[in-house]
Amino acid sequence: MEITEIIPQLWPSLIWPLIRLILFISIGLLIANFIEALNWTSKIALIARPLIRFGNLSETAGASFSIALFSGVTANTMLSEAYDKKTINKTELVLSNLFNSLPTYFLHLPTVFFITAPLIKGAAIIYVAITFGAAVFRTLFIVILSRFLLPDTNKSNSCNDDIPAHKESEVIWKEALKKSWKRFKKRIRKIIRYTVPIYIIVFLLHRVGIFEILEQGMAEHLSFLPWLTPQSMSIITLHIAAEFTAGLAVAGALLQEGSMNYRELILALLVGNILSSPVRAIRHQFPYYAGIFRPKMAVELIVYNQLFRIGSLMLMGLIYFLLTA
Repeated sequence: MEITEIIPQLWPSLIWPLIRLILFISIGLLIANFIEALNWTSKIALIARPLIRFGNLSETAGASFSIALFSGVTANTMLSEAYDKKTINKTELVLSNLFNSLPTYFLHLPTVFFITAPLIKGAAIIYVAITFGAAVFRTLFIVILSRFLLPDTNKSNSCNDDIPAHKESEVIWKEALKKSWKRFKKRIRKIIRYTVPIYIIVFLLHRVGIFEILEQGMAEHLSFLPWLTPQSMSIITLHIAAEFTAGLAVAGALLQEGSMNYRELILALLVGNILSSPVRAIRHQFPYYAGIFRPKMAVELIVYNQLFRIGSLMLMGLIYFLLTA
């Protein structure tokens, strides 16, 4: 692609999405700082209290889990802030980020369901159930893993629970706003310094066709899955090389014509989901992760997330494959 072709796309494809990304990160950062300044972390963590106690996770992890139901950016910002302040160590940062799989899934559940249901009808319920099961498995597995990897903090947490509310340190809203704004100004400069160049690089790589080459290469080498039907290949190829909705549209058409049954369709969508995840993580997730966390840490977290996500989807897909064989 030539420069003259790229320039007209700068506003809709680069400048405006980048502004929107920085805006969302900024809002998440402000909210996270404000919650911390008001000492609301323990209150918000109540939703996840049984899980964080069993997994020896901190109140920060619980608060991040709860906030992730509404904003993944704010949840990750809370973890990043806590890690920078050394409130949590690297192990807990990684585990807490993975722990948020379930609320993050719920955040996107309405969109996924209302896109899939009109196109693939009853198969949407099975597909969503499988992906939901994978999210639940990831969260429960991380809780169990955390119990063995993190020290027992239940005693200290229980002591904090016994402190009367009137003895908790109260922070005036005006002071909290001032404190959070001061920290926001310091942190946002660092975020912009990392996010903007990385986003531009990803944009340029996408425009010159690097991601398309990677996706098409993956789509062309599916011979290691002999149990897939020929019709499945078109769904998987579009799922990888285009977007999720493109694969769904083809799946819906094939289902309507009677060329595929529910089982074949669901397995094809799962394979497409698994194979497309790594490239899409680099394209969509890395720019904003690198702004919230340090780039090296962002890469590590994305790798761990993708390994757990792909592993859990493969496990749930295998269970479905065997149960419907």
